Amino acid sequence: MTLPDDGAPASLRVEGPVVEITLNRPPANALGLPLIKALHTGLDAADALPAKVIVVSSARAGFFAAGADIKHMSSVDAASFSAYGDALRAAVERLASHQALSVAAIDGLALGGGLELAMACTLRVAGSDSRMGLPEVKLGLIPGAGGTQRLPHLVGRGPALDIMLTGRQVDAEEALRIGLIDRLVPAGDAATAARELARELCGPSSAAQRAVVRTVDAAYDRPLNEGLRFEAEQIQELFERGEASEGIRAFIEKRAPEFA
Repeated sequence: MTLPDDGAPASLRVEGPVVEITLNRPPANALGLPLIKALHTGLDAADALPAKVIVVSSARAGFFAAGADIKHMSSVDAASFSAYGDALRAAVERLASHQALSVAAIDGLALGGGLELAMACTLRVAGSDSRMGLPEVKLGLIPGAGGTQRLPHLVGRGPALDIMLTGRQVDAEEALRIGLIDRLVPAGDAATAARELARELCGPSSAAQRAVVRTVDAAYDRPLNEGLRFEAEQIQELFERGEASEGIRAFIEKRAPEFA
């Protein structure tokens, strides 16, 4: 089901347990307040289903999202700048912490806040003509919606500093090589590939998938011995109260599991 956009800055497409939020704010999907509100509307829809996977894509040729709304930033005082930053961070963090897995479909430019939005997703699929970057230093700023934190987690300290200190753009092949994106597809195919990945992600146990994400994330901020202990706790929890009993029974009975 596709919901009409009526000129809205984003439209929604619902296919079973998959919600696709398609950014559509001319000319370049700048993440101003209207688009931030539209992101929340899409996440509300994902909550209501509830969705297993969220896809974030773009209807704008050549752009995933060009970044924060610089025109808005140029016209506000310090208090309004702070409020705008809080609003953008709230939308990005809501996506990052959502129960559903998420996939960013990047075709074209993903810069500044646009890349921060993509990095908040669980996985990123990019077309071969995509370019990504965090150019905030060229404005006398730093990434302010999670970029300084998520980029090092994805690519490591050195590559993250290289990208942020120079403000340069990374092409899709480099992005794949350093781990900024997870799958590389032909130009223009990112949304289709992201939908296919979303359908694939709907098959396994959502409880187990969420535990995978939690456990992998723990590897970044815990010593190895604590991470291993957390891993053991997660698998025990899944065995006792998750969907492991159905998965194991289905394997023994040679049938597809029926996960929630």
